[in-house]
Amino acid sequence: MDLWITEYQTKNLSIGCRVVRTLYREKTPYQEVMVVETLQFGRMLLLDGIIQTTVEDEFVYHEMITHVGLNTLKNPRRVLVIGGGDGGTVREVLKHKSVEKVTLVEIDDKVIEASRQFLPEISCGLNDPRAEVLVADGIKHVKDNKNTYDMIIVDSTDPIGPAVGLFGAEFYKDVYDALTENGLFVAQTESPFFNRDLIPRVFADIKSIFPMARLFTANVPTYPGGLWSFTMGTRKYDPLEVDIKSIPAMNTRYYSPEIHGACLVLQPFVRELVK
Repeated sequence: MDLWITEYQTKNLSIGCRVVRTLYREKTPYQEVMVVETLQFGRMLLLDGIIQTTVEDEFVYHEMITHVGLNTLKNPRRVLVIGGGDGGTVREVLKHKSVEKVTLVEIDDKVIEASRQFLPEISCGLNDPRAEVLVADGIKHVKDNKNTYDMIIVDSTDPIGPAVGLFGAEFYKDVYDALTENGLFVAQTESPFFNRDLIPRVFADIKSIFPMARLFTANVPTYPGGLWSFTMGTRKYDPLEVDIKSIPAMNTRYYSPEIHGACLVLQPFVRELVK
């Protein structure tokens, strides 16, 4: 039998993957959670039919949303991850020896459950004693925890459904207040090809709240357009001023000291979005 799963990435674009079998499927109060085995990308997590991560290319996204920010800071100790119930971002955060605690706040416990069962190489960090896993509303958690975290990572789904509130100025103000005096945050901010209205708005909101805002990109094959953006708001430290020779060696497959500098050099068409 010839089985395919298709994600309609825009009104005019779709991506299809040949499927071996469905491993997990459940409708939760928030979304439909599904894990499938594909021939091209291995096991794949989807939420409401939208690809979230795959075992084949997940390392790009998780390394970039994590290490650019953490290597900009000086000995970060406490990190918050909002969303990211698959655990990949937590896994990467824990590669930094200075981190004493990483708190994951995921609103849908079934995402965590499915990832623990079917994506163990991604979710393995959730079992680390330095990891705290909370099933809760990330927006409320940020509002309730002032001056707490050295870094906040917003590892959200697309700006639809329960993630809509993670892309607004009010939320970014609460993020600012939840950071320590030298802290910073990073959020995934969608495709420079297909979210050309969202990226300038988010960047402007962050720039109006934080002393400094930076945009950087990475190549994630299963995300719309293949080129993905991340936006950083920082209270003090500038990722462009990091001495890349001082970045310690880590077990990474995409991020490197050289990539740290290169990812912040924006393609001209991306630079136009935030100039």
